[in-house]
Amino acid sequence: MKKSDLLKDPIQHIDIKKHNVVPLVEAMNDMAFQARNLARGAAIFNMMQEDKSCAVFLTLAGSLISAGLKQVVVDLVNNNMVDAIVSTGANIVDQDFFEALGFKHYKGSQFVDDNELRELMIDRIYDTFINEEELRICDDTIGKIAGSLHHRPYSSREFIMEMGRFLDENEKYSASRKNSIVYQCFKKGIPIFVPAFSDCSAGFGLVHHQYHNPESHVSIDSAKDFLEITKLKLANPESGIFMIGGGVPKNFVQDIVVATEILEMDAPMHKYAVQVTVADERDGALSGSTLKEACSWGKVDVVNEQMIFAEATIAMPLIAGYAYHKGTFKGRRERRFNEVLDKVSVSA
Repeated sequence: MKKSDLLKDPIQHIDIKKHNVVPLVEAMNDMAFQARNLARGAAIFNMMQEDKSCAVFLTLAGSLISAGLKQVVVDLVNNNMVDAIVSTGANIVDQDFFEALGFKHYKGSQFVDDNELRELMIDRIYDTFINEEELRICDDTIGKIAGSLHHRPYSSREFIMEMGRFLDENEKYSASRKNSIVYQCFKKGIPIFVPAFSDCSAGFGLVHHQYHNPESHVSIDSAKDFLEITKLKLANPESGIFMIGGGVPKNFVQDIVVATEILEMDAPMHKYAVQVTVADERDGALSGSTLKEACSWGKVDVVNEQMIFAEATIAMPLIAGYAYHKGTFKGRRERRFNEVLDKVSVSA
């Protein structure tokens, strides 16, 4: 089989604006199991939109953008429904920035010969295909961005802003960048944190950059990431979290409450919290640990919290679409937290 035969049907990103799911989600209130949990979670996410003093943190873990959820995130960003994003590197670099460069993810199959895919330089994420040759262009672009910057430590937020600036300054990407999370967050002043930044295509680009610039180079300061997002909690004490998946992004945003205590600048627990996950809580791992458990650590208030044990591509459009079509986000202001953090850095 030819490579072109396998890479021909692009993944399409679902548009929550086209589907009013409010009646469906509200009907789930009278069902049971995860349907009822989803309905309550959607209501809590909508409460975050109604509470105009609440800063909303969105966390992304798992292969979400490649699966068709990019437009959902972009719509949340463009309508001021989220104020900061914490993500795995794959979603932001390998998938979103990758598509902003003009590349695509393709519908594939899990029932294939992976050795054959390797020979064709096609990478597989379950039933989705990616062109490895294009992914290496993405890696190389990250290296070039690093090479263009002043050599110093950057937070992942600062580096991702430079990725957005790169897209903004290169008109060749004017069509493909339009629905990019990195680009739209750059324009809206919304910070994106990737605490494990090297665990993705960014890592390959930075390895290349540092290898060829051993004495002076760009590096990523994960402690600076933690300090910056903690400063956001201090600047906006009332907060809510909408978590897709678990892992590092979930723990990172929950930990900022504890960090304020360490700094002796006490801030309240996250007032609202919704998590969508398929992980099991019984192994003690973080991804499946309940939000009630997080309360014992002083991270999340248990009054308005909801666990939803469901797969993200099904649950996220319903929850986000519910809040969008309820319209309670209208009137939420742009917080432009990037500018808040940059001013703090300058004054420091």
